[in-house]
Amino acid sequence: MMSCPINRVRITSVAAMLISVAMSAGWLHAAQTRRITAEQYRDKMAAGWIGQMAGVGWGAPTEFRYNGKIIPAEAMPKWKPAMINQFRQDDIYVEMTFLRTLQQHGWDATSRQAGIDFANSGYRLWHANLAGRENLRRGIAPPDSGHPKFNKHADDIDYQIEADFSGLIAPGMPQTVIELGEKFGRLMNYGDGLYGGQFVGGMIAEAFFEDDPAALVRAGLKCIPAESQYAEAVRDVLAWHEQYPDDWEAAWKEIDRKYQRNPDYRRFSCRKGAFNIDAKINGAYIVMGLLYGRRDPDKTIIIATRCGMDSDCNPSSAAGVLFTTLGRKNLPARFTSALDTKRVFSHTAYNFDSLLAVCDDLARQAVVRAGGRIERDEQGREVFVIPVVPPQPGKLEQSWVPGPTADSRFTDEEMKQITVPKPKARK
Repeated sequence: MMSCPINRVRITSVAAMLISVAMSAGWLHAAQTRRITAEQYRDKMAAGWIGQMAGVGWGAPTEFRYNGKIIPAEAMPKWKPAMINQFRQDDIYVEMTFLRTLQQHGWDATSRQAGIDFANSGYRLWHANLAGRENLRRGIAPPDSGHPKFNKHADDIDYQIEADFSGLIAPGMPQTVIELGEKFGRLMNYGDGLYGGQFVGGMIAEAFFEDDPAALVRAGLKCIPAESQYAEAVRDVLAWHEQYPDDWEAAWKEIDRKYQRNPDYRRFSCRKGAFNIDAKINGAYIVMGLLYGRRDPDKTIIIATRCGMDSDCNPSSAAGVLFTTLGRKNLPARFTSALDTKRVFSHTAYNFDSLLAVCDDLARQAVVRAGGRIERDEQGREVFVIPVVPPQPGKLEQSWVPGPTADSRFTDEEMKQITVPKPKARK
């Protein structure tokens, strides 16, 4: 009978159309997976932390001493192996507060719990972190603690320098990075300030499976709204790198012209003039280190540092990404030989070894939560099997024209959990 073939053709056509629609929507990507052994994961994750410590240690003597200018080559500090021991750097230990929240309260910990834990932290803070924590201590709960109405530093660099943890515990899981940004980044940031952290975290998550710097940058871009000024800055650096492939200082001048001197790109910077702690320009310098460093650890850190501004945070982020691609076993000895694995990071419960252990535990949970699994291969090795899920960035926010607040306040019971003194009222 002729009707059966015709029906099969119609059914096949409909099925093909549905599959096409599903693929275009990203629904079928979950059937695809990426694999990494548990040993490879731990090696790369450890290297990511070492990269952060190396970058901040090497760049620390130059921090904000060269604003709106390139650091001269002769002013770049010489690397010494002991510089790796950065246990009193806010660029490192603040994000461990977030790890502690996840460790103690689980992956389902609320942003309100994260806010209580951050409010109880005892370390010194600045800019968006300081304003956000003071808001929390006054009872302004997240996400309002990072909202521009209450936080005049909402576009500053703070979550950008603290988001490395999100990629290190979410290998190949950019959507998890985005969700962690929503939970922790909104304690102190909003808009571009939040996007900077999601961008960096997204690059690190991808660095477990990709080592090409440009590909890593593009992976980070997929984690933030394409219409944002932050995404525009990253795309600009990619374009200027193509235009000036062998002249990073020429690209630096383009960044300076647009993101330092053009007021349209400093609408919510915390200060005017040469000093600029806005996430966008400092994020551009991270990308500069990655692209022009060409996978060389020294060049990556030196270029990100010599771009100036927050010249310890930026190389820390760039090296955190690059070192993750390399893995601890492949790092030059000068970055590992003097590492003190037993000393405790300031204001935390972790030394280097216990830090790695908690990240390993959280990553295992993250894999399963994302629909993956942990299995053993033919050699008996543990393998993380991770679903490929395209990231879905949040909606566009801009600090200079913010959306409404959430009218979010801590309850009396929650305020009792904040044990530090409340800040003095602002005049």
